[in-house]
Amino acid sequence: MTETPPSAAPIVASAAEGRRAFVGVLVNTAVANVTTSYLWFALTFWVYLETRSVLATGIVGGAYMLLLAIFAMLFGTIVDRHRKHRVMVFSGALTLAAFGVAGVLWLLFPERALLDLGGPWFWIFAGVILAGAVVENMRNIALSTTVTLLVPEERRPNANGLVGTVQGLSFVVTSVFSGLSVGVLGMGWTLAIAIALTLAALAHLLTIRIPEERPAAATERMPAVDVRGAVRAVRAAPGLFALLIFSTFNNLIGGVYLALMDPYGLQLFPVEIWGVVLGVTATGFIIGGGLVAKFGLGRNPIRTMLLVVIAMGVLGAAFTLRDWWWLYVAGIWIYMALIPMVESAEQTVIQKVVPLETQGRVFGFAAAFESASAPITAFLIAPIAEFVIIPYMDGDAGRAQWEWLLGDGIGRGIALIFLVAGLVMVVFGAGAFLTRSYRLLSRQYATSTVNADVAAGEGADPHRDGDALDPFAVRSGAASVGADVDPRVAEAPVDRMGGGVSATGGGVSGTGGSISGTGGSVSATGGGVSATAADPGRGGATEPDLDPR
Repeated sequence: MTETPPSAAPIVASAAEGRRAFVGVLVNTAVANVTTSYLWFALTFWVYLETRSVLATGIVGGAYMLLLAIFAMLFGTIVDRHRKHRVMVFSGALTLAAFGVAGVLWLLFPERALLDLGGPWFWIFAGVILAGAVVENMRNIALSTTVTLLVPEERRPNANGLVGTVQGLSFVVTSVFSGLSVGVLGMGWTLAIAIALTLAALAHLLTIRIPEERPAAATERMPAVDVRGAVRAVRAAPGLFALLIFSTFNNLIGGVYLALMDPYGLQLFPVEIWGVVLGVTATGFIIGGGLVAKFGLGRNPIRTMLLVVIAMGVLGAAFTLRDWWWLYVAGIWIYMALIPMVESAEQTVIQKVVPLETQGRVFGFAAAFESASAPITAFLIAPIAEFVIIPYMDGDAGRAQWEWLLGDGIGRGIALIFLVAGLVMVVFGAGAFLTRSYRLLSRQYATSTVNADVAAGEGADPHRDGDALDPFAVRSGAASVGADVDPRVAEAPVDRMGGGVSATGGGVSGTGGSISGTGGSVSATGGGVSATAADPGRGGATEPDLDPR
């Protein structure tokens, strides 16, 4: 197997500097994400409440996901070509400018003009807010690369768990406060709050210093959207392309739940209670991210990911077998808690096997496909459910055939769809263990040292406070990593938890033998918190004994 060449521009920074920078960037991104989600969802609530137009609300919401998919590759290329801090500042400034323009429009035009769906000002007003929300997502790609840049290799799964917690916090705040803000304060004050918070986040970001060198890609000639470079970087890691296909397929299955979870919930709860339920169940996202942050993802992130995919499939098939509200709420909460394990696993693998200088394009490549997949399924399954499955299950024939399994309560048509989707996820998750891509990527993850020296604390002074310690080791008891100690041979924290999810269909094949899989090739990741074998380049270490699990 050909090893990917090491990163050309390792970053020299002390562990203390890395810790301070990562925590600062993480908190800053949390504020930015919460603010953007708060305003965007407030806009969709406001449009529906004032116009009662499902079409306008659907266009606004669908355009957001569509533009994320379209621009993800561009954002990834920008992240690779520029320093990560500069990218974040650029993203924050554009978001602030967009929200500021929306504020000016609010002051210049009466509300009825901004709500006139037949006039231009509604679409301009919604469009500039949409632009600000989409551009803000550039920060999330940059954040994933800063984990590689600032966090020692053995602690990256834990750091990715913290990233998942931040995303969960954004969902909780959005679910609870966006509707309240529009209902109590109105859209004008909601917009003002968003502008103020965006300005505060940008000002705070300017005080953060990320120790990084000029990216190697800054001097390369490449197109604005470097699809070829992204594909080349993915193919350089055997099995990685199959992982991305697997994750995309998993998101396609997730689109079933995206489309039908609200309709089912609104049959069980009044609308105002359902909003609270969503906010409460979203805390599962925070708990799941916190568990990954503390325990990591296990020795083999790919194995962990597949096990969690199977668990999610079982859960998705079972949590509507009866129309019991407590079963549905508990199922959603656990499902939310598993999602950060899936996302953290994928990020951890990419951070381990893809050189830092191309990670932005790879993360953008993955985001483009994964952002588009769930809405596609949602658009496809909604009419099938409404015009075929639900009428069938409401009829005598459907009830007679499925009552033994699904009972005779409300929403049995949606319950049947959830059951089938969950079982499909279980089958593909289990089948992934049998594929060549799974074995290839597991081996690649175990042996890759491409980013091992990035954020390793080289150049740190062990006599200075904080320099000799892994910034994530204090709480968990991980081994110290000083300037003269290779963190890849340091004692790692005890492996106590796995996480990760994915599901795939369709064979994947890559040229040059880098990727291969037939009959539904699958690969997925998890993130180990265990020490890797010593680098042979550092003196006589041997290759570790690989467990295909």
